[in-house]
Amino acid sequence: MSKIAVFFADGCEEIEGLTVVDMLRRAKMDVTGVSITGQKEIHGSHRITFFADALYEEVEMDAFDGVVLPGGMPGTSNLGAHKGVVSAIQTFAAQGKLVAAICAAPSVLGQNGILQGRRATCHPGWEDRLIGAVLSEETAVTDGNVITSRGMGTAVDFSLAIIQKLADEETLAQVKQGIVYRSGK
Repeated sequence: MSKIAVFFADGCEEIEGLTVVDMLRRAKMDVTGVSITGQKEIHGSHRITFFADALYEEVEMDAFDGVVLPGGMPGTSNLGAHKGVVSAIQTFAAQGKLVAAICAAPSVLGQNGILQGRRATCHPGWEDRLIGAVLSEETAVTDGNVITSRGMGTAVDFSLAIIQKLADEETLAQVKQGIVYRSGK
């Protein structure tokens, strides 16, 4: 079973983070919402308050198989300024573990050298921060161990791309059926 950390900062896009938590749990993955704020209470960018499962200081990052960065502002800036988040994404990328980011958060990957030569996408207007990336406008882009996506409207596709990367086809099909997923293609 894959063990995934979803980093939460104040000002995050709630749907982008919570959709991932929900869908990966439907796929029977061990998902931990990790607050980088020093408290479990998270205040999202749209005035939605929710609680993370653990504080960054309480978790052992080596125990995880992947990390996810939701976007939103100023959540993305808060993630990019957190030394632990930056260390985790760099370490995970180097180890071939999953590194996933959606909306503005792929900029954190770009600014830390993780997208060099990789296909990636982000929220429109943030492309210049995907340093070294081969830009795409797909809803979710998987390039090796890195998955990126465009925004709240692509959160389901982003989550499914993570499931596809980490689980078997049967699990992916069951999750799609359970949420009555219909591709827009």
